[in-house]
Amino acid sequence: MIKHIGVDESGKGDFFGPLCIAGVLVDEKIEKLFADAGIKDSKKISDKKILELEKIIKANAVNSVVAVSNWKYNELYAKIGNLNRLLAWGHARAIENICEKNQCDYALSDKFGDERLIQHALMKNGRNIELRQMVRAESDIAVAAASILARAAYVRKMAEMEQAYGVKFPKGCSQLVKDAAKEFIAKYGKEKLKEVCKTHFKTYNEV
Repeated sequence: MIKHIGVDESGKGDFFGPLCIAGVLVDEKIEKLFADAGIKDSKKISDKKILELEKIIKANAVNSVVAVSNWKYNELYAKIGNLNRLLAWGHARAIENICEKNQCDYALSDKFGDERLIQHALMKNGRNIELRQMVRAESDIAVAAASILARAAYVRKMAEMEQAYGVKFPKGCSQLVKDAAKEFIAKYGKEKLKEVCKTHFKTYNEV
């Protein structure tokens, strides 16, 4: 029976909050179960529904979620200097975690850069796996499931941050985001902003 891992991320285009990457291992049986449960690309589902579907995915499939906090993200970006390489590092970690104890035929992710970036970031457990990338990979149910787990982790982490700092952190990079950043700086100072945002974004210098 062919098994494959779908990998996807959430938070990549958001100024505030972590980068969350997830991998989900499926076979034909799990694919059918997920299709029946209504699992599809997380961008087409509300955050409330995402948290419900997350339970189904975690109960039925081997998975791995890698949440990179802003502090760690900024440190890695400073070291790696390239978003595609950082994404490849995260995708490789998720694949690696699953391959540690599970057989798998291939891993599929959205097309975001050279496939070799992920290949080079893989350690011994994932070295023999075939890597595939395709445009709109979320049409694959394993990638769709991974997108849901990544989004659920992002939504949860954002809620925790809002609770901890008492500031509403909007998603994306809009004027609302800049206003929230200014509010945060007024409350905690400029240096603390690094704890909640991605510093290589243009927004960082604008605020």
